[in-house]
Amino acid sequence: MKQKIVMKVYMSCQKCRTKALKVVAGAYGVNFVGLEGEEKDKLVVIGDGVDAVKLTNCLRKKVGQTEIVSLGEVKAS
Repeated sequence: MKQKIVMKVYMSCQKCRTKALKVVAGAYGVNFVGLEGEEKDKLVVIGDGVDAVKLTNCLRKKVGQTEIVSLGEVKAS
């Protein structure tokens, strides 16, 4: 089951964005990582078997304040 996770990460600089993207891209089951929002402060993660809670905790330790905005299944079209 593919799922889409949208997380708000409080990133103050470009270095923080790069670090957050590297942390998420290295996680098990991640197929796609992207930034969205006006200030590029939301991380979009699409993958199969991704643990959203573990990923959020890892981002909190390595980057800073992180919260899950939405979590849902990706519909195949």
